[in-house]
Parts: sequence; structure tokens; C-alpha cells
Amino acid sequence: MDTVQELVALIQTNQERFYRIAYTYVKNREDALDLVHDAVVKALQSCPALKNPAYMRTWFYRILINESLSFLRKRKNVLSWEEIPAQAAPDARQEEYIDLYAAIDKLPADLKTVVILRFFEDMKLEAIADITSANLNTTKSRLYRALKLLKLDMEVLDHD
Repeated sequence: MDTVQELVALIQTNQERFYRIAYTYVKNREDALDLVHDAVVKALQSCPALKNPAYMRTWFYRILINESLSFLRKRKNVLSWEEIPAQAAPDARQEEYIDLYAAIDKLPADLKTVVILRFFEDMKLEAIADITSANLNTTKSRLYRALKLLKLDMEVLDHD
């Protein structure tokens, strides 16, 4: 199988996952679909330059995250999380999720990326380090700092 076919197979297999990642950044269905599309186009254009196809998944995640961050830099406005599917009467747990998502949204981009990949995509720290082009210790530090900030933010909400 050549590199382009491998990329197409990767995209087809993980399209929902890629959409979900883009959506966590932009909180808008159409923008998330556009970001995935743009990432696919960039990946297909630069696929022949990929030196080691074994890193294709990591490479594509990096393209998608860079596209998402670039989109946010261009927009420069804060988007709120779209409403989580509501129940008739929201319970305390649902409100906690909304607060958590809002707290994640407030994190700096590098910390937010680590949290999304670790907890939403269940990736190992080594893979996150590869995707973010950071060494493993930096990735661990970012995760620790993000969790500390999230804990502080959630504690403030609990006292309000």
C-alpha cells in the first residue's frame, strides 16, 4: 500500500475522531468540518514528503491541531461550548461538565491540546509529545500545569 492509500485509510477509519478534535477547538460543526477538510487537503498535498509512514497518525494529528490553532488565532474571538444535549431538568453532574468544558476552554492552547489529546482521545504522553513536537518532560509538565489550573478553576466555581 502506498503512502497516499495509507493516509486515505487512516482518515476514513478515524474521521469521527478527527472531527471531534477539531470541534473541541472551534465549538461549531461547520468550522470543525472545514478544519478537518483543510487538514486532509494539506496532508494529501504533503504526503509524498512524509519520510516515515509509521508516524502518519501522529503527523496528521499535528496538521489538524495546527489548523485548529491557526483558525482560532485568525478568529480571535472566544466561542462558548454549544449546549450539551439537555435533559428536561439539568442535574448537578451536567452542570459540572459544562463548567469543566468552560474551564478547559480557558486554558492556553498548549495546555488545552495536551488535555484534549490525553483525556478526550485517550492518548499516551509519548504520542502527545510527538504530535505537539515537544519532549516528553515538557508534555508531562504541561499536563500537570493544566490539571492544576483546572482544579483551581473548578474550586473557584464550587465556592461561588
